[in-house]
Amino acid sequence: MADVSLKILVVLPMYGGSLPIGRHCVAALRDLGHSVQVFDAPRLYPAFTGLKELGLPPMSVGPLENSLLQVVGQAVWTHVECWRPDLVLALAQAPLNRLVLQRLKRAGVRTAMWFVEDHAVFDYWRAYAPLYDVFAVIQKEPFVSLLRDLGQPNAPYLPLAALPSFHRMPELSPEERAEYGAEISFLGAGYPNRRAAFRALADRDFKIWGSDWDGETALARNIQRGGARISAEESVKIYAAADINLNLHSSVFADKLVSGGDFVNPRTFELACMGAFQLTDRRRLMPELFAADELAVFDSMPECLSLIDHFAAHPEERAAFAARARARVLRDHTYQQRMRALLEYTAERLGPWPEDGRPASALESVPENMRASLPPLLAELGLPPDARFDDVTAALRALNGPVPEPGVRLLLLDEWRGLHGRKGRGA
Repeated sequence: MADVSLKILVVLPMYGGSLPIGRHCVAALRDLGHSVQVFDAPRLYPAFTGLKELGLPPMSVGPLENSLLQVVGQAVWTHVECWRPDLVLALAQAPLNRLVLQRLKRAGVRTAMWFVEDHAVFDYWRAYAPLYDVFAVIQKEPFVSLLRDLGQPNAPYLPLAALPSFHRMPELSPEERAEYGAEISFLGAGYPNRRAAFRALADRDFKIWGSDWDGETALARNIQRGGARISAEESVKIYAAADINLNLHSSVFADKLVSGGDFVNPRTFELACMGAFQLTDRRRLMPELFAADELAVFDSMPECLSLIDHFAAHPEERAAFAARARARVLRDHTYQQRMRALLEYTAERLGPWPEDGRPASALESVPENMRASLPPLLAELGLPPDARFDDVTAALRALNGPVPEPGVRLLLLDEWRGLHGRKGRGA
């Protein structure tokens, strides 16, 4: 597995919490030496949401949205036809419909989804899970048995992770420390249990970041920027500036503020990877991911409030917990490790990946008089220095604007090779 460099198409969701996870998967796969292209579905999100702004009858919008999703699915299929990937990896909420998944299966293209959501809250998996070759999940039983009963036997447990090159302590300016700094900070959506739980902290130095807090009057002074969505890039600054990062997992119910659920959210790994201190609620799958001295946990909101007071007064304990959690993530919980595990599982269940008989790089695949122009072209296209010839030509054909002169010569060479058996290009 380690010696095989694969071509992987990652299909991102249009929006939502799994979008940054998808981007971290792309970076991790490239770090592992694979050739990765991205179907950047967020570019199409304005068209999707714009349908609701056209003043059409509400009953007409749904069918139009479905039609647009069909077009998006066809675009994914076209990308597959042009590039011929070894694997199509989709993140939860990715716009892959049944028709496209069925066509991919008939074409022999392996597919995998990483379903990074709660199966009990988002149940669309019932319609799509059996159509994927591999359906990786962040929960165990009863979800795995439900999938098996539905006809999906390949459902590996793949907990979330962090990307060390991204989730690291940033250098904050004095202005950023003033904006983001707080004794207590929380970043996440305004789920019902969080709204109810956090009201006890309304009078503290407590900042809430993230969206979906509309109508929450009791916490109005704590909610930053009116509940605007926060980018992944800005999230690390928020984590870095807080003394205590409060990490309460979401629940759609407010009768039990600390749900005691199973999966561990991405924030847990991200904060730990940065070496930022967090106070998090206990989860059933947490003991196999972190030791008791690596995360400070609570089982109820009264305990949470008590621990906030304790850790606010003991910065040395915060630092010790954060250091141990960071070491654990770097050892066991990176996206590189998760992607390697997913690819190895896929090969184990579906058979070995094809041997990599393609040229090692475009640089080795073109005449010597063209090689000097390749490095700046690869940089302009956002491709690694060892990108393959067919990766480069695919990226050139995907350009919206004019093709740079060195790229024109590569496309002509590709056409010539197509007429003469593609000698030296590889399949």
